[in-house]
Amino acid sequence: MTPLSLPGPLVGVDWLADHLHHPDLVVLDASVGPQRGTEPTVPGTRTFDLDGAMSDHDSPLPHTMPSAERFQAALRALGVRTTDTVVVHDAAGVYSSARAWWMLRTMGFDRAAVLDGGLPAWTAAGHPTAPLDPAPPAPGDFTAAPRPGLLVDADTVAAALADPATAVLDARTAARFRGDAPEPRPGLRAGHMPGAVNLPFGDLQSDGRMLPAAELRTRLTAAAGDRHRLIASCGSGVTACVLVLAATLAGFHDLAVYDGSWSEWGLPSPRPVTTD
Repeated sequence: MTPLSLPGPLVGVDWLADHLHHPDLVVLDASVGPQRGTEPTVPGTRTFDLDGAMSDHDSPLPHTMPSAERFQAALRALGVRTTDTVVVHDAAGVYSSARAWWMLRTMGFDRAAVLDGGLPAWTAAGHPTAPLDPAPPAPGDFTAAPRPGLLVDADTVAAALADPATAVLDARTAARFRGDAPEPRPGLRAGHMPGAVNLPFGDLQSDGRMLPAAELRTRLTAAAGDRHRLIASCGSGVTACVLVLAATLAGFHDLAVYDGSWSEWGLPSPRPVTTD
């Protein structure tokens, strides 16, 4: 059979339906919270559990990246092979699936894409559904090859806020960015990092699907200006990945996600916070 190649980091439901039974395709569900484990789903779907094995539970922060060794073991347990092509979806549209896609990229795996519109688009198109796949046919041989700099820490973000070549983009809602709405996690300060720019991830979508590349570039350029390096932040490093997905589609290349995001920066500390 012809090797399976992706058209890009985003695929439509019809593309997935056309290739669903390819032996090299792995479909993963990265839904979080109450949508975790939604059924019925895309046939053959396995669970990429961001609330479970796909986060570092030794960290006090939610949804932080596990070590390369743990990530590799978790992907092998899902049956993912080095030769596979992965499509990730979630039950909210394009939400947490982008986080799984970015995690794969940080670990050196580029044959992955997000399903545009996610499970809602799949079911709306009338494509077949089935229960979650309880177990892969056999362990995989996925090998992690970490790429430094795609996930960054608070000190890197602090330096970036003073760098005229870098834009720090905050994917939270405008109300949370301004400090007008309470943070969903207790104990966090309200507001944003001085110098950060608000770009809610929902502004890059329409009806759960990503906007066309040209429109994404217009909106990202309006937020970042002429700064070529983009660092995305959000509440816990999940929807920040929607911003880097959008930026990738729009042709940006120097991209990173602040893994701790507001769950870390917003904690009581000397790190500056503003509501201006």
